[in-house]
Amino acid sequence: MSFTNDLTATQAVEICGVNRNTVNRYYTLLRRAILSQSVQEEKAEIGVFELDESYFGARRVRGKRGRSAAGKTPVFGLLKRVEKVFVTIVPDCSRETLMPIIQGKILEKLTVYTDDWRAYDGFVLNGYDHYRVFHSENEFART
Repeated sequence: MSFTNDLTATQAVEICGVNRNTVNRYYTLLRRAILSQSVQEEKAEIGVFELDESYFGARRVRGKRGRSAAGKTPVFGLLKRVEKVFVTIVPDCSRETLMPIIQGKILEKLTVYTDDWRAYDGFVLNGYDHYRVFHSENEFART
């Protein structure tokens, strides 16, 4: 919970009521798991996938969120429904950066769910069955 909410270890200690060393250990384990997933070479898979990008780092700069916030690290993730997650740090979240990752992990003619970020435009042209979730319209899930 606190790892994805961009909370410091100290804030997580206050919320969870556990020792600071315990929180540090779990944060380290999570970071190592993410790193090991990003360096493993795997073949493309079949299934239904959800794709999303996020930004991790220091607290939000006042008035700036998401892609425009300075000092954040862009992270891209693929979720194979009911099975596994692939996460990698990327230099940016442009189509040119994300498509090679996607094509290396997901076979063509499969179903992908994304938000309405413009980098995901053209999935249908690349041979995917593409569905969008429109966060701007208060839609957060689609099955």
